[in-house]
Amino acid sequence: MTSLQTNRRNMLKALGATVAVSQLPGLAYSQPVAKKSFVYSLNMSTIRGHKLGFAKELETASKAGFRSVEIWMDSLQTYLSSGGTLADASKMVKDLGLKIENCIGFAQWIVDDEATRAKALEQVKREMDMLATLGCKRTAAPPMGATKEPSLELKRVAERYRAVLEIGDKMGVVPHLELWGFSHNLNRLSDVLFVAAECSHPSARLLLDVYHLYKGGSSIDSLPVVGKGALEIFHVNDYPANTPAASITDADRIYTGDGVAPIRPILQALCPEDRPLIISFEVFNTTYYGQDPLLVAKTALAKMKAVTEGLG
Repeated sequence: MTSLQTNRRNMLKALGATVAVSQLPGLAYSQPVAKKSFVYSLNMSTIRGHKLGFAKELETASKAGFRSVEIWMDSLQTYLSSGGTLADASKMVKDLGLKIENCIGFAQWIVDDEATRAKALEQVKREMDMLATLGCKRTAAPPMGATKEPSLELKRVAERYRAVLEIGDKMGVVPHLELWGFSHNLNRLSDVLFVAAECSHPSARLLLDVYHLYKGGSSIDSLPVVGKGALEIFHVNDYPANTPAASITDADRIYTGDGVAPIRPILQALCPEDRPLIISFEVFNTTYYGQDPLLVAKTALAKMKAVTEGLG
């Protein structure tokens, strides 16, 4: 027997012994389970109905204990048109100990009309320029303008999304393709997955939401195919029992853990093991708008932490 054959036989024996030991009760080798980690963010929709304005929204989020926020572009623009500057806003964000994780904007980049789409791309450039100054590296790219239109060809949508991504390359801001469950277009997980893959751009990212997944009829069993690189920020909320997807509305969203949404399984499926997932609380609840905004923000943070406790 050659020395090579001897070494091979010894290696196989050792491997067999290892497998056998690993199968013995009480002696199995256990792989450490990575604990899921999260960055807690407040989407300003949550206190939007209080009409606080850009500066007060940021102050409220910071006082409540948030270190990350999602801003709304129209709120920022109102602040700027009222005499504020991007330099002032940037300093305020820093002084409050905040980071702007994402911006909610509504450029109509997806529509068939070429003139409208061209204006939307110019709008995207202007908005991304402002966001880059504020240190915000993400913006939402929802199907604005196509929510009631007939079904668009997804390959064309992919081309249009790529055009927005290419602008983002130049501006340093990544547009995240947003699923809207109530829309006629991009209302299902399969739609946004196809567009993200078909656009053939390495920066393609998805923006998903507990409510919108339910509203659009996407199964949570499909979530594992999203892939660890496709999701950086995820909108969390909950919905009440006995509220059919067909009739549920934005205003029905409630605090995490107060309803019946399968939030923990969703987060378990989506949160990558190699980095934190930003989870941003987004509701449009008129009852909450009638309460103290600081209390609402504090409650949102506490309930987010409660629903993620022990996930691993």
